[in-house]
Amino acid sequence: MRLPLPQFATSDRHPNHIAEVIETSTTEFLAQCLEPEDLSFPPMPAFGSWVRSIDEESGNQIYAVVYYATTMPIDSVHRAVALGLSLQDLREEQPQIFAMLKTEFRAAIVGFEEPSHAQIPRVYQYLPPRPPQIHQAVYRCEPETIVKFTEELNFLQTLLALKGAPIESLTAAAIREVYQLRKADRQWLVKAGRTLNLLLKDDYDRLRFILSQVHP
Repeated sequence: MRLPLPQFATSDRHPNHIAEVIETSTTEFLAQCLEPEDLSFPPMPAFGSWVRSIDEESGNQIYAVVYYATTMPIDSVHRAVALGLSLQDLREEQPQIFAMLKTEFRAAIVGFEEPSHAQIPRVYQYLPPRPPQIHQAVYRCEPETIVKFTEELNFLQTLLALKGAPIESLTAAAIREVYQLRKADRQWLVKAGRTLNLLLKDDYDRLRFILSQVHP
């Protein structure tokens, strides 16, 4: 039986602090969302959204893209059953339901930022020496952080090499997210399209499928 994460006072929690690492590897990590203060499900991060954590040993900020999320019972024995109630009805009649469920997501690591005493820290768009450790906090990335990180587009190659994920849809979702945060910067979008064209020059079907999901 897997127990829910212990929840502590949230009054001083950073508003972008949404989850905690519960499983980690070189290329990705699994995080469990923190419980909200009210009777509701933890907010599930969107497919293709950007999150960050830290490798405490090096101080590296680790950047990742969410590619899978799920809400399930906290143990492997009991399954959720249909009750025919609205969320409001659940809050009033079955409030214990919310304590029996957990929300988790997997995020693919696409790069990192080294700690630096310089005004502009160095950003790398490849796998870091180490992923974040278990129980490290996971944050939503601030828009300005994503904009800065995606000045270069080498992270697209990292996404395209990911195993066990809907790669084409994930790549398109990540591009859409960045494009919106960049306030419809068409020049950046064209650059992303040209980068994909180079990376997938021998696989036109995959390239067309990705581009068909990007809506300028």
